Amino acid sequence: MTHEQKTVAIGAASGALTMVAAVAGISLISADTPALSDIAGRLGYTLKANALAAIPLLVGTITVANNRFLSDAIDPTLHKEDQATLINGRVLDNTLQQYVLFVIGTLALSVSLPASQIKVIAAATIVFIVARFAFWVGYRIHPLYRAFGMAATMYLNVGVLAWAGWNMLRG
Repeated sequence: MTHEQKTVAIGAASGALTMVAAVAGISLISADTPALSDIAGRLGYTLKANALAAIPLLVGTITVANNRFLSDAIDPTLHKEDQATLINGRVLDNTLQQYVLFVIGTLALSVSLPASQIKVIAAATIVFIVARFAFWVGYRIHPLYRAFGMAATMYLNVGVLAWAGWNMLRG
């Protein structure tokens, strides 16, 4: 394994483990949510959480727009972006991809969880937001350091989607 691969592997493993611990820990210490026994209540709760999960997407969009407006990259067809603008654009693209998966997964999961477990949606939302900013900060420090936030987000989405799928198959 190269030095770069080891750096990414360590970052990814620590991101995935931190994500699992954070979702579990936040879920355990969170106050119980109001009884959300009906589908409409669960979907409404999850849509509110998903609105908060859009914060990194909003901040990224504003950042890229400001980067372009305040530089020679105002015309994107000229390819005059500096390194920061390129990275911010890549972060924004990946955040949109991850956000779509997160929204689909949390909405699917919310209708199949027992009422006592619905607070995992809030925990997942908090972790999603923090992981996206960790991805961004890591990427800006050095592209290899994006692995922590990327793995935390990606494996969060894999877990949420797998859990929703498992619940669907169980009936």
